[in-house]
Amino acid sequence: MKPDLLATRALLREGRSTASRELEKSIAAAQSPACQHVFAQTLFDSARATAAAADPALPLAGLAVSVKDLFDMQGCTSTASSRVLAHAPAAHQDSGAVARLRRAGASIIGRTHMVEFAYAGVGVNPHFGTPAAVDALYGDATPGYAARIPGGSSSGAGVSVATGAAWLALGSDTGGSIRIPAALNGLVGFKPTARLSLLDGTVPLAPSLDTACALTRSVRDAVLAHQILTAQPVHTGRRSLRGSRLAVPATVFLNELEPAVATAFARSLQRLRDAGAELVEISLPETAELAAINAAGGLTAAESHAWHRHLLAGQADLYDPRVRSRIEKGALLSAADYIDLLHLRRDWQQRMDATLQGFDALVSPTVPITAPLIADVAPADGQDAARDAQRDAAFTRTNMLLLRNTSVVNQLDGCAISLPCHMPGELPMGVMLWHSAMHDDAILDLALQAESVLLSY
Repeated sequence: MKPDLLATRALLREGRSTASRELEKSIAAAQSPACQHVFAQTLFDSARATAAAADPALPLAGLAVSVKDLFDMQGCTSTASSRVLAHAPAAHQDSGAVARLRRAGASIIGRTHMVEFAYAGVGVNPHFGTPAAVDALYGDATPGYAARIPGGSSSGAGVSVATGAAWLALGSDTGGSIRIPAALNGLVGFKPTARLSLLDGTVPLAPSLDTACALTRSVRDAVLAHQILTAQPVHTGRRSLRGSRLAVPATVFLNELEPAVATAFARSLQRLRDAGAELVEISLPETAELAAINAAGGLTAAESHAWHRHLLAGQADLYDPRVRSRIEKGALLSAADYIDLLHLRRDWQQRMDATLQGFDALVSPTVPITAPLIADVAPADGQDAARDAQRDAAFTRTNMLLLRNTSVVNQLDGCAISLPCHMPGELPMGVMLWHSAMHDDAILDLALQAESVLLSY
């Protein structure tokens, strides 16, 4: 694995490198073919000025950070990778999350492309192209890998970290948008309890589910990012993987596993057992209820339509048709339907919380499949109707599978981390450690220990 942020920051503090020297490496990566379609806007000159004046004692020490194109930055337009907002006015001030990163010493190298309005987990975008995934652990030399989807909606964010263009990528997670790119690019992605994150100055998807968080190269970098973004310390070293009680839920989470994922997950469970963790298989039937609860689009459709309805009235033709169709489902939900959804979610959360008591964490595959080829799920181009229909069907199935496991945690208002678990020669895959709300420190603590266990060979 390439060095992480903390290792590079140590070089700066020891005088063995400088922020400016490291930033030039990041800029070279950002300009490489591996970063095609990653950046909506590059900010190399301002990043250089920040790095040149950076204090190595600051948490980020002038190192490169990327920002998903839905967070406001003073002087920049937040387009959420959509043509609809292309001519929106530039932001007058930074969003809260960006402001905290700047105060921590971030050199913001650019704004990253994403799924339009963050409404899908696949990572494709018909307007600005789709970045191809890169295996951050073992390089991109796996045969056929370079043409595979990066995961979404934080697609450019994931690839920016995997290529070395950024050490930390600010993104968002409404149903898995941090953890899916983490799994498909060999990265670490931590989704905190939503109430801990700052969402002012962002283009929303579903405020009841949105979370601001980061993609990193290591768990210790994820701890640092979480401390910066929440302005709270993380308490680690209080829990041991040995003797921890980990639940392995079967319902939903283990359905339709691709053989490679099933093999990697079984290997991961054995390594956790060998490290002294107690693994308890549970059914967790409550998770099967979500399909019915969200059948009409759920909170995401309802809340996104509330925000988009005026834009759709005059600019519907500018939207990605796949995104527009999901937003428009919200128009069919009444106020009473929405209130029912809130009550159903609250009742479901209470029953889930009761079931999860007594476990230190739950462990599941982050996603049940490896990354398909971009060509198989690419947006329609109008050249071949049958081919377009085939790709739309493949996209719909892929999107459902990618979001299935991760979105459970968002519905729970829980916290979760995706850790890479693949070996050399395998496509990237992730294991997710998760729990209900406000177990953030415990999940990060266990992840610090599980990280090396899962990757040992």
